[in-house]
Amino acid sequence: MRRRKPSGHIMQATTEKIEAISASFLLRKVFYGVVALGFLSLCLALAGFFLGHIVSLGGHTEDRSAQQIVIGNDVLEIPANMIRFDRQRRDGIAERVDLYLHWPEMQGYAAEFKNDFNGAGPDKKLIFLTFEARQGSQDMPGRYGPVYLPLTEGPGAAGPAGLTLQRFRGDSGFINEELLVAPDHGAKPSFVARCLDEPSSRDNLASCQSDIFVGGDLQLTYRFPREMLEEWPLLDKKIAEFARGHIKSVE
Repeated sequence: MRRRKPSGHIMQATTEKIEAISASFLLRKVFYGVVALGFLSLCLALAGFFLGHIVSLGGHTEDRSAQQIVIGNDVLEIPANMIRFDRQRRDGIAERVDLYLHWPEMQGYAAEFKNDFNGAGPDKKLIFLTFEARQGSQDMPGRYGPVYLPLTEGPGAAGPAGLTLQRFRGDSGFINEELLVAPDHGAKPSFVARCLDEPSSRDNLASCQSDIFVGGDLQLTYRFPREMLEEWPLLDKKIAEFARGHIKSVE
């Protein structure tokens, strides 16, 4: 028998039914997509609420629990919020530890110092310190006479806060650097710092560097803004006091 073809009305009804089902399916997909997007947005909002403070720290920590760090025979006790890198915020033996402090409080990271620690404050307020085993037989003041002085151009000129400013010779290897020396400069002055010259220092958070020997066998290298040279006697004093206050035992 010959099968009868569906009438036009039946085909139209079938097509309309298929289209209706497709439209319903599409609407459900859109609806579920909107729900999923809303759920994702809610999750992100909650994550931002609960984790936003942590993210805003940008690698800093407000944790002030003391970390006992052993370098050679010296034991340092340093609050975690003073330690610059997360991997160093733990007790135990280390080759070095890197710190950053807010000036003039000599304190680690805190919410009220957030802009300064992120380099967004109006003034340069950070000092960077590194404790490590001594790298030579003399610290920077001790190296002044035998190492640095022969590389300078001459007696120098008046610098900030009574310091003597000595420029390095062109062949010294110290490009765009100057030497700032305490007024009592002799073979071993009480304070010596190497600094980038003023033009090079403008956009640098810590363009001066010095180092001293502390503890039993430690070298403390510290970097600071050139602007702090105006307070170098106070800086020199606070650095020494900080070192003494955080070296807990020498055996």
